[in-house]
Amino acid sequence: MTLVGLRIDVDTLRGTRRGVPRLVSLLGERKIRAGFFFSVGPDNMGRHLWRLLRPAFLLKMLRSGAPGLYGLDILFKGTFWPGPLIGPRSEEALRAVALAGHEIGLHAWDHQGWQRRIAKMDEAEVASLVGRGVAELTRILGQAPECFAAPAWRVSAAALQALEPLPFRYRSDCRGNSPFYPLLRGGSVSKIPQIPATLPTYDEMVGRICNRDNYNETLLGLIKTDAFNVLTIHAEAEGISCAEMFAEFLDMAAEREIFFCPPGELLEGRVLPVCRLEESMVDGREGLLSVQGKPEAWPQASVT
Repeated sequence: MTLVGLRIDVDTLRGTRRGVPRLVSLLGERKIRAGFFFSVGPDNMGRHLWRLLRPAFLLKMLRSGAPGLYGLDILFKGTFWPGPLIGPRSEEALRAVALAGHEIGLHAWDHQGWQRRIAKMDEAEVASLVGRGVAELTRILGQAPECFAAPAWRVSAAALQALEPLPFRYRSDCRGNSPFYPLLRGGSVSKIPQIPATLPTYDEMVGRICNRDNYNETLLGLIKTDAFNVLTIHAEAEGISCAEMFAEFLDMAAEREIFFCPPGELLEGRVLPVCRLEESMVDGREGLLSVQGKPEAWPQASVT
């Protein structure tokens, strides 16, 4: 049996209201629990239009069929006027996820704003934005989110420090190969473990190393029985336009005795190394991402 942590990122109003209910249904039918990470502030994703000037981003949008995945309406979210607030317009969808027993995490207050400005934000600004997101999820659900995942796997030294006082059980801010405690600015070690995403996403694979017809088979081949596996999917893709394909993927995985769980469950009983967070390119994705560095010469610690 192989266990895979299933992380579901929810970036937009469309993904929350349409993709999330479909995913809750698909997972419920198969008795699968996952970790849902919500963006709850303004949906300003249309402001990504300027990134089309970058060849790498334009190529990714074209080969992954982004307009079909995300809907043409995304092009106008927050472009000419402030984007709609996701949380107040999606309370029923968010509460259904909690009632189904999934892990609930915060992804962002403003997903697009984080991607665009994280390198320039100081600790106070990060703390303010994340605090707004935590407050909104707490208002809707009656309890605080238990985990956090930085948008687009981009986090800075200032952001790591700003997030440290918040009561998250774990964070998932980077790409990597196994859980670890990140080294903070000044040489101290974070008290909150990182659970990195280890497997590529749909938009990183399709049109580059596979097509839609063989995507499920290719992705299943990347899940290793002797490795730590965390898969990230998106409500805007696997919950809407790719929902049938994702349902087939889950059934194919079950036939191979590959099972899914919330990422937080993968921490149980582990002793974690201390690693730096570094920046690097990731195949199929535009720009620098935060990635797990090599283990430091530091005592390993058990998860508490």
